[in-house]
Amino acid sequence: MTSLDRDFGGDIIEPGAAQYAAASRTVLASGSPAYVLRPKTAGDVQAAVRFAAGAGLPLAVRGGGHAFAGFGTNDGGVVIDLGNLATVEVLDTDRHLVRIGGGATWGQVTAALDPHGLAISSGDTRSVGVGGLTLSGGIGWKVRKHGLTLDSLVAADLVLADGSVARVGVEEHPELFWAIRGGGGNFGVVTAFEFVAHRTTDVFHGRITFPAAQAAAVLRGWADHLRTAPEELTSIANLANPFAGGPAAPVEVLVTFDGDDPELAAQAIDPIRRLGTVLDDDVRLQRYADTLVDGGTPPPGIRLVTRSAFVDPASVPAAVAVLAQVATSAGAPIIAVRSVGGAVSRVPADATAYAHRGAELMVATTVVGPPPVVEAAGPGLAAIWGRLAPHVTGAYANFLSGRDVTAVYPPETYRRLAAVKRRFDPGNLFAGNHNVRP
Repeated sequence: MTSLDRDFGGDIIEPGAAQYAAASRTVLASGSPAYVLRPKTAGDVQAAVRFAAGAGLPLAVRGGGHAFAGFGTNDGGVVIDLGNLATVEVLDTDRHLVRIGGGATWGQVTAALDPHGLAISSGDTRSVGVGGLTLSGGIGWKVRKHGLTLDSLVAADLVLADGSVARVGVEEHPELFWAIRGGGGNFGVVTAFEFVAHRTTDVFHGRITFPAAQAAAVLRGWADHLRTAPEELTSIANLANPFAGGPAAPVEVLVTFDGDDPELAAQAIDPIRRLGTVLDDDVRLQRYADTLVDGGTPPPGIRLVTRSAFVDPASVPAAVAVLAQVATSAGAPIIAVRSVGGAVSRVPADATAYAHRGAELMVATTVVGPPPVVEAAGPGLAAIWGRLAPHVTGAYANFLSGRDVTAVYPPETYRRLAAVKRRFDPGNLFAGNHNVRP
């Protein structure tokens, strides 16, 4: 530890320390790392990376700690917790250029940008980290209007596997910049992101619910409407909420209209209201920052297993028919169907390492419970995905508990990522992720 003590100016937390129990786990996973390092500067991150590489220890990098696969911790290795690197600075008010620390959360970002009337298309949970969400995509409440979070990224500062720092952008290390926009944490530790934000107003946001018995008609009509709806409208359909009755739970359609004009909002949202018998409707004008929700931490012993895939336009009718039937049947998992398309689809598929540009929907299933319950649900979940298989493609890395990357990256994307990996991380130091092997 001598070299780390000399070069590292942050906090070092080891087993037995008072903070260790909390520092060793993430929101969705527990671990027993040998060291949890909390850097205070980019130089500290360099020292931490060099230490992990020199010691030959597994390395985990933690932003918000929400990864379903538990990437923010490990057993016996080093965890670099970036939580102290969380500044949010508006660099250029005319260009809306914003610099954000690699350990910031989206709650911190929206709170900092709101007084400036700015926003970045991000996720929908305050405690989710900027880093994890951005590096693998970013599907949130402004996705159809402003694209993925990574589509707003213009530069980043990256600590590489050898401990050096690279600034990446369109003109600086362009291939590495391509790779970090969708390639996850495979290439280094991002200590700072630079985004071009956009001007924002208040938005119309809320939930419209319908009876479970109307799931098929509502889901079909919802998907049809989103195909032609204004891009200001982004929506999620949630089914089989276990806390509201499981298969008998109301269909919850969450909407965000990115604008404060009530007439335009009504034109976009009213067709959804007419899809069935409305049980509840709490859509109202609110600050964009208030659309993000607080993320909860599951009780000890509770696991979440999540799987996702994309639906291309031609497959939407068949996919939503399967989902509606599954959602209202015994043993249904939690089902979320997110609208994509719009601005996402206007970016060429090979422009970033996020390759699923042609998708109209993103589907995710989640099973929650103690390990025996989750394991017992496995065969039924496999059968559901077997039925969906002809109608879906790929996977969204941010909604994926497993570590298999074959679904996340199409073959050509993976080949290109592997070439970047060989150049910048040939020893695969950054393996605690949906790993692209060099």
